[in-house]
Amino acid sequence: MLIDLSSDALLANCDVETLAAGTKGGQRANKVETGVRLTHRPTGIVVTARRSRSQFRNKSIAVQRLREQLEERARPVKVRKATRPTKGSKRRRLEAKKKRSEKKDRRNWRPE
Repeated sequence: MLIDLSSDALLANCDVETLAAGTKGGQRANKVETGVRLTHRPTGIVVTARRSRSQFRNKSIAVQRLREQLEERARPVKVRKATRPTKGSKRRRLEAKKKRSEKKDRRNWRPE
């Protein structure tokens, strides 16, 4: 998947919403919409940024987060290769289980 990572191209494919950031600033934070929510239309990824008091800065932070998520999504998934446990690891696991069960058995030991 080829992704154009320029900010203008990403913003052209996004719905941009502004919202009250809910950060420092007291009453001012409730009436000034500095938070930004980007919805990438082609993929449906939603990213928000409410860190700064500046809407411009929040928009650039949101674009950066969106870019990171798109790159993550475009990265090919590694196919896992099935493996079997070695004989030694099986033996060690069984010995540890036996030791654990003996320890628990000794906890409840009562002389008759």
